[in-house]
Amino acid sequence: MNVWFVTGASRGLGAEITREALDRGHSVVATARDASAVLRAHPDEPAGLLAVSADVTDPGRLAAAVRAGLDRFGRIDVVVNNAGYGVVGAVEEVSDEAARALFDVNVFGALNTLRATLPVLRERRSGHVVNIGSVGGFATAPGVGLYGASKFALEGISEALHGELAPLGVRVTIVEPGGFRTDFLNESSMRTEPASIADYVAGAGPVREALARHDGRQPGDPAKAARAIVDLTEVAEPPLRLQLGADAVERVQAKLGLVQRELDEWRHVALSTGIADSRST
Repeated sequence: MNVWFVTGASRGLGAEITREALDRGHSVVATARDASAVLRAHPDEPAGLLAVSADVTDPGRLAAAVRAGLDRFGRIDVVVNNAGYGVVGAVEEVSDEAARALFDVNVFGALNTLRATLPVLRERRSGHVVNIGSVGGFATAPGVGLYGASKFALEGISEALHGELAPLGVRVTIVEPGGFRTDFLNESSMRTEPASIADYVAGAGPVREALARHDGRQPGDPAKAARAIVDLTEVAEPPLRLQLGADAVERVQAKLGLVQRELDEWRHVALSTGIADSRST
């Protein structure tokens, strides 16, 4: 059985991943800003659960959570970077303060977690890092560009980390969920910037409205997503990317098609920019 370290474990997908791992007999260091929220999500308090208060923006608290996990279980095998939230607003409408706060959690929070946990995995020459991204980190949309940018950053970090850790026996997967029926679209996880620039009503407005309409109506089952995530840690060759949900698959396929079409159409321009070989003139 493995020992899991999960951030944002008190609700949503983090709580479901924690529950699924515990149900399979794994142990979980489940972190949240308030450990009591983790215990409320898992009131039966299984023996394999260690709830720890740790804000991902506080490296010291994360380091303490790792030490607590090692003291209790002796090792850490799977790290799940799940803590995060969303911001709605046209790119120009999102304030500098809101953008920096978002990146502090979604990007720098993940980096803080990695710095706290990777020494343990590297020392053991084994383990699995699972970064919970979003299909919006592969193909974003008007009105959620800053959230998408934070998840695009996590994609880049994960790609590089995959190559850096593979020789050490540590695997990396970034999960790209579509819409799942958690609390992600309500005010507890999605912050909305004021629609302050009239010119963006046509571009970002429909997305604002659609997100509000879909809260509680998302097509994905979070319990099934959690099972898929725990499953991928139990296979010999896990993927670098895992899309979850038919909507995620559709958006990824649409973007890949667009990129291929534009690459074909503009290939001649791309190839025309090299330095001419002087020997051929």
